[in-house]
Amino acid sequence: MLALIPASVRGPAIMMLAVAGLALMNLTVRLMSEELHVLQTTFFRNAFALLFITPWLFSAGLSGLKTTRLRFHVLRSLNGFTAMVIWFLSLSLLPLADATALNFTIPLFVTLGAALFLGESLRLRRSLATLAGFMGVLIIIRPGFAEVSLVTGLPVLAAAFMAGSMLMVKALSRTENPHAMVFYMNLFMTILSIVPALFVWIWPSWEIWLMGAFIGFLGVVCHIGINKAMKLSEASTLAPLDYTRMPVTAGLAFLFFGEFPDLWTWLGAFVIMGSSFYITRREAQLAREGQRNVSCSAESRLRQKPVQ
Repeated sequence: MLALIPASVRGPAIMMLAVAGLALMNLTVRLMSEELHVLQTTFFRNAFALLFITPWLFSAGLSGLKTTRLRFHVLRSLNGFTAMVIWFLSLSLLPLADATALNFTIPLFVTLGAALFLGESLRLRRSLATLAGFMGVLIIIRPGFAEVSLVTGLPVLAAAFMAGSMLMVKALSRTENPHAMVFYMNLFMTILSIVPALFVWIWPSWEIWLMGAFIGFLGVVCHIGINKAMKLSEASTLAPLDYTRMPVTAGLAFLFFGEFPDLWTWLGAFVIMGSSFYITRREAQLAREGQRNVSCSAESRLRQKPVQ
């Protein structure tokens, strides 16, 4: 199927499909929340994801599962589990488009976290873009003009934890096999979600079982798709496509729940998306410049090396 698509558009095509799948997963989580507690939904998401991804890992080979950083994998999984619970809770309590718009703040938190914990420099333009992104959050929430509750901040809090997971992945990727990272995350998140789910457990209908399998399947396939797209295309090319999740989510929310975001939500979303896109594009540009500098330095050393 992919062979029929021109090579130049394969990455964006896969990214678009993955983004649509994530929007559909969020819709399904919202539907499940009408019957299940969020902790039980989280368990279904992780358990079915582990079920679907294990055969793929076996086919890819288990030799890459060796690790010397098991504690760090557990810490990353704990952070990811917390992010998922908060995100699923926000999906169950807020309009889907509002939650999605506020969750686009992930790149802003990644930028701040990289500066605070990884020692990366926070330059002026990225600082201004980050500040503009958080102004977008205020446009959506409108403190002083609209009623603000703790629930409104849930997608932003989830974004902060999701950014933490991304930074941990960045740190782990320096030494760990990607297969190990995928397997341990799904394994430990499933284990972490079992006990909380037992405290709120009800025996679900068969429709809920199917939905649980569906979100587990989508979670695995969409993240593999995003990784595949990243290998085929540059991040700066793919970043804007992630924001199509907003209109897709708005359309699904309108069809299923009669929800439609107001003007302030759209305006704030565009501010957040614009600042996040600028940060992503700027980081990709700096990465390319760094690679060129390394290549030029290596070439210069080869030219200066005397002939033996």
